[in-house]
Amino acid sequence: MTTLRIRELREHKKLSLRKLAELAQVSPGLISQVERGLTQPSLDTLRQIAKALDTPIFSLLGDSLQQVSVVRESERMRLQSASGVQYSRISPGLGKIEMLEGFLPPGGASVGERWSHPAEECVVVTQGRLLVDVDTQTHSLELGDSCYFDSSLPHAYRNPYDADVRFIVAITPPSY
Repeated sequence: MTTLRIRELREHKKLSLRKLAELAQVSPGLISQVERGLTQPSLDTLRQIAKALDTPIFSLLGDSLQQVSVVRESERMRLQSASGVQYSRISPGLGKIEMLEGFLPPGGASVGERWSHPAEECVVVTQGRLLVDVDTQTHSLELGDSCYFDSSLPHAYRNPYDADVRFIVAITPPSY
């Protein structure tokens, strides 16, 4: 499904394959391979492509939003990064709010370096403990704790602990 949405969005924005590659700071060959389903891009590459297309990451993977949508747990769209974070989209996508379930194994992080995007986020821990780095501060969250912040501040989620952590993130407007 990734291949259809990237090509569809690129063509809708009247971008050539080379121009999208330039904007995303990846090779044209990689964009071509991703669009044809020959390779699966990393989470970082998907972020770069989504940013170049000015669209949330998960909208690269999804269909049109319906007025009422049910997202079955077994049918959620999922992403995983080399830094250890796994996300599954709880919301149907393309709406005004995005809901993600996140998972970090011990030692995992949401990103290699803190990143920012124009949105607001609220995260709540549903299992384990989580560190939320926002700008220059670190916030320690335990089961049931939440943290709201302006996503334009550099941020990251980390799990330096010995047990897995699960959390729910609400983001508006969608940026994943």
